[in-house]
Amino acid sequence: MTKQEFLNALTEKLKGLPKNEIEERLAFYSEMIDDRVEEGLLEEDAVKDIGSVEDVASQIISEIPFFKIVKNKIKPKREIGGWEIALLVIGSPIWLSLLIGAFAIIIALYASIFAIVVSLWAVFAGEVGCVIGGILGAPLSFIAGNVAGGLLLLAGGLICIGLAILTFYACKIATKGLVKLVKLLGIAIKKLFIKKEKTV
Repeated sequence: MTKQEFLNALTEKLKGLPKNEIEERLAFYSEMIDDRVEEGLLEEDAVKDIGSVEDVASQIISEIPFFKIVKNKIKPKREIGGWEIALLVIGSPIWLSLLIGAFAIIIALYASIFAIVVSLWAVFAGEVGCVIGGILGAPLSFIAGNVAGGLLLLAGGLICIGLAILTFYACKIATKGLVKLVKLLGIAIKKLFIKKEKTV
């Protein structure tokens, strides 16, 4: 893929973003390709080193704040007429409730995902508490003369050490997955707002 083909494809993927953002990113990648060509790479190799158009576009979309995308999308392209304002006001009970419902669904989705990870970390904290209680409680039971109880506490504490280690790794993996999922959801939501407008 040549530099111009790459830039054209990237422009197509970024349609719907604010124009100044698109121009800034295109200038950045154009300069990056030029720098690599000056270092001795062929133009096609320089473009290949940057990555696929889809990956670059996703990276750009993830870096642009959501409010900028929405602001660009809702900014009227022309002056709104009086009858359009009247229709917006009359239709507000419908479109406003749909908008609030969509926002509530997004918030609930994020809250549910976070709740799962927080619950896993709470289980880990509980297991650590059991380890501390079991290991500290065992000597006290031995001192009190309750050997069977002390052995039971010690065994429970040792079992909880193993469970805590396993749970820690599960929590770590879940947290990394959550961060990745939230990022992907954010990009997907942004892409909904920057869908290409149909040209008439």
